[in-house]
Amino acid sequence: MDAIACRSVSTSATIPPEERLVGQGIRKHDGDEYLTGRATFTGDIALPGMAHAAIVRSPHAHARIVDIDTTAAQARPAVVTVLTGAQAAQLTDEIPHSLDPAGLGGNHAVVRCLAVGKVVYAGEPVAAVVAQTPGDALAAAADVVVRYEPLPVVLDAEAALADDAPLLDESWGTNLIIGGEVGPDDFGAVAASAAHVLDGEVRGHRGNAAPIETRTHVADWDARAGRLTLHATTQNPHPLRSTLAASLRIPEQRIHVIAPRIGGSFGLKMYGNREDFLICLLAMRAGRPVKWVEDRASSLLPGTRDQILRYRVAFDDDGRLRALDVHAISNHGAASPGHGWGMAYVGALTTGAGYALDHCHVTYQVVATNKAPWGGTKPFGKDGATMVMERVIERVAQACGLDPAEVRRRNFVAPDAFPHVHASGMELDSGDYEGTLDLALERVGYDALREEQARLRGQGRHLGIGIGFELVPESADIPGALVAGFDTSTVRMNPSGQVTVLTGVTSPGSGNDTAISQMVAQELGVGMGDVAILQGDTERCPYGFGNISSRSIITGGSAAVLAARDVAAKLRTVAAAMLHTDAGEIVLRGGMAGVDGDAERQVPIAAVAHAVFTLGYLVALGIEPNLESTRTFRPANIRQIPDEQGRMQPYTTYPFAVHVSVAEVDVETGVVALRRHVVAHDCGTMINPLMVDGQVTGGSVMGISAALGEEFVYGDDGVPISDGFKTYLLARASDVPPIELEHQVTPSPVTLLGAKGVGEAGFAGAQAAVLNAVNDALAPLGVALEATPVSPPNVLAAILEAAR
Repeated sequence: MDAIACRSVSTSATIPPEERLVGQGIRKHDGDEYLTGRATFTGDIALPGMAHAAIVRSPHAHARIVDIDTTAAQARPAVVTVLTGAQAAQLTDEIPHSLDPAGLGGNHAVVRCLAVGKVVYAGEPVAAVVAQTPGDALAAAADVVVRYEPLPVVLDAEAALADDAPLLDESWGTNLIIGGEVGPDDFGAVAASAAHVLDGEVRGHRGNAAPIETRTHVADWDARAGRLTLHATTQNPHPLRSTLAASLRIPEQRIHVIAPRIGGSFGLKMYGNREDFLICLLAMRAGRPVKWVEDRASSLLPGTRDQILRYRVAFDDDGRLRALDVHAISNHGAASPGHGWGMAYVGALTTGAGYALDHCHVTYQVVATNKAPWGGTKPFGKDGATMVMERVIERVAQACGLDPAEVRRRNFVAPDAFPHVHASGMELDSGDYEGTLDLALERVGYDALREEQARLRGQGRHLGIGIGFELVPESADIPGALVAGFDTSTVRMNPSGQVTVLTGVTSPGSGNDTAISQMVAQELGVGMGDVAILQGDTERCPYGFGNISSRSIITGGSAAVLAARDVAAKLRTVAAAMLHTDAGEIVLRGGMAGVDGDAERQVPIAAVAHAVFTLGYLVALGIEPNLESTRTFRPANIRQIPDEQGRMQPYTTYPFAVHVSVAEVDVETGVVALRRHVVAHDCGTMINPLMVDGQVTGGSVMGISAALGEEFVYGDDGVPISDGFKTYLLARASDVPPIELEHQVTPSPVTLLGAKGVGEAGFAGAQAAVLNAVNDALAPLGVALEATPVSPPNVLAAILEAAR
């Protein structure tokens, strides 16, 4: 069905704006359960006879496994079973890749739930123990003796590409996981006629999603029925079920995956993690339910944002960009079957997007090193793309003697230039980037701030103002992978008029279930209290792709609206028969079905629903007598067939924002104090502005934290130094000022209600704005910080370097 046409037939069109649920800032419908501790998380699940798992992990970053002695562990009376990698390899197949680099010319890595023969990063699982209690399991795991033969370690991505580098996978003959190019390679020809050319380098440090809840699994194997049930902190229950079936050699229909409430994900809990498969295998081997709760040190291992971004930019005297060439080297860590390497590709696609830059070329290399693998993490590679582009803009402004806000203004894609095809092939649907810039500058009082900055500099103080523009492609569709730009929902009304929505999308705690409830309740004319949302259950919900790429409202929510409209049409038909009028006269509102404006011709929607099921041959002859519909929403602008330049269009929507960060730097201590942070954001139609505010605020805080000091650090031997929140420093509440929000609404022309994704908002622009603010503050000292984090030691080092 055409998306534009769908929007024009909304059954809620006759509802006065003040009565509409869509667009209202409604708090989480089940928020009280979270606040009072009544919400059930995977960690709360306890099954009869349940045992507990502990994992033996490698203390070496690179080593051959000589042998594993489990005798002492097995001798413990509380131990149920012990499993090694060699044993697991006999019982399972390799873990299927969620996105195999080999399909795009890269290298395929065989990864199993436990290492076999060799370990390639510190923390890699090599064995597992199941025992009666968590303490028993940990004690037995400590008794497992693994003899290793250490091998040379390579932690730096460029060193890993050297001819003499130690190889993680000897069969490859290289440490390059995948490499490629995006956009026209014509920088030299264009730069020849430009007034200026600059080159430079930006470095992003290694980070982690750091959700409050670590990954937790409870697996239960019914040997008599040959059925596996897994309660898991997963964002993607159906894709996880599909991959479990392939690895565990179980028919997919005999696997039941349930995702209870989740305490944050940010990409860390996408399907494809080794423990997903390991805990299921342990339950099958133990013959009883097995529970595993990840410790914080292990949760911090999956990495992100470890990149070197080298660039050349050509531009004219007026600050207008002519061409950009970027070489992105991504330190992926060890290869994995997960989504992580895709962040480098998405970063290449996104670089320069939003600016009128026809000549933008990105070469990307994803390199395997002896660090833990990347894990797909919010905002999935768009942070690096944003940081390099926003540093480029700042340097161009400085070279031309222009205000950085003006340089952005001159280079933005104009509002009347949409749809706009970026050099990478992404087709940007809509936008008014200059509008968000104006909103942010007005809110922060930009001109007055510049005057204050000049006064403070006269006093020897160092105030900086940084701008960061982010454009965040959302709702991805990857050909051949279980990542789709569409999803499915079922809407069902019972004879009492209560509604159940079963959807293939899931919630990581962000509130999309509340927004879907608003959308469906409005279409059916019932209260939100009469709408129940069921997510994350492969036995009950239609097959869907879960929570990924900020797509839940765009796909699952829109599918639910279409299904609700089908049910609403039946209600109107039956209500019309009951009230002796035409269905076109019936309005569903406030729990009643009736003729708009005629108080005498109204009937409760619950009575209409009851009539469908009990008077099917009297008033329901005009419909199929049920109140249930399953629909799929598939946006029309995804293009899997490459164009004449070999480019695809993999994203549906393109939300954007402008951040302005105000920071003061103490040059004696290197401490960065943020005074203000303003965000002007545009995600199209806002279904629930309160939830939008939460997403943008949370994402901004994550970006600020990453910029200021959040860094995962390794020792020279490849063993992590960061193993908890005392060594992986998240920003505290006192480090972050209130996030000041402004909203602009530029509806998407390709989605059902004009909404765009918001789940990955905030991070990229905030990180870039903070980095730019610090550089702006220290500009009088000649300091250039071209790497994150801007922690006190790094700031002081840059100041001392500039003073030499």
